[in-house]
Amino acid sequence: MTDHAHDLGAVRGATERLLDAAAELDNASIAEASRLPGWSRGHVLTHLSRNADALGNVLRGLPMYASSETRDADIAAGASRPAAEQLKDLRESAEGFLAVAAEPADWTRTVTLRNGVTDSAARVPFRRWIEVELHHVDLGVGYELEDLPAEFVEREIAFLADRFLGHEDVPATALTDRDGRTWSTGGGPPSALVTVQGPATELLGWLSGRRDGSALTAAGGPLPSLPPL
Repeated sequence: MTDHAHDLGAVRGATERLLDAAAELDNASIAEASRLPGWSRGHVLTHLSRNADALGNVLRGLPMYASSETRDADIAAGASRPAAEQLKDLRESAEGFLAVAAEPADWTRTVTLRNGVTDSAARVPFRRWIEVELHHVDLGVGYELEDLPAEFVEREIAFLADRFLGHEDVPATALTDRDGRTWSTGGGPPSALVTVQGPATELLGWLSGRRDGSALTAAGGPLPSLPPL
């Protein structure tokens, strides 16, 4: 069972690391390209701020975003703000999410996320942890997949493997890291099983679309092509 209180503690720690990194950015570096195609660092930071608001909405039982168009417009509008404003927004929105999460609630209830996706309320803190950790890496400021907490890496591999489980465009795939941990994903027939092996951080990078999988080895077929997240 998901321990939401534990995950909220992890969100706090990840947020502090992110805020420390963001505090080092000036107006020029905020405007520079991030590692996400078409997005500056300002886009990434604005997205993180609006995501904190959005997940707070989810916990309140409100729509995550008014619409996909509104979500995209808010990110575009906030991307060019100066560094001080970005940092203030990032801090205050993060505090707002944690304040909502601290309110008494039924954490076993089902909540609705973007595009009609549903999940347990108890998993929302982990979803926020994902956003903070991976987008910190996306900023390209020296925080790499190898710097992610080991617990996070293992759980995020499982989360992403489950996301592609049953996907008809992904062959049945067995994932194995160097510590012998295994995960299953894909939706093809077991007779066409592909085995993918490598370091856990490389598995995470490939599953999340942040690395090309060249550091992994595949047996039983080529490294599967994954659909966008």
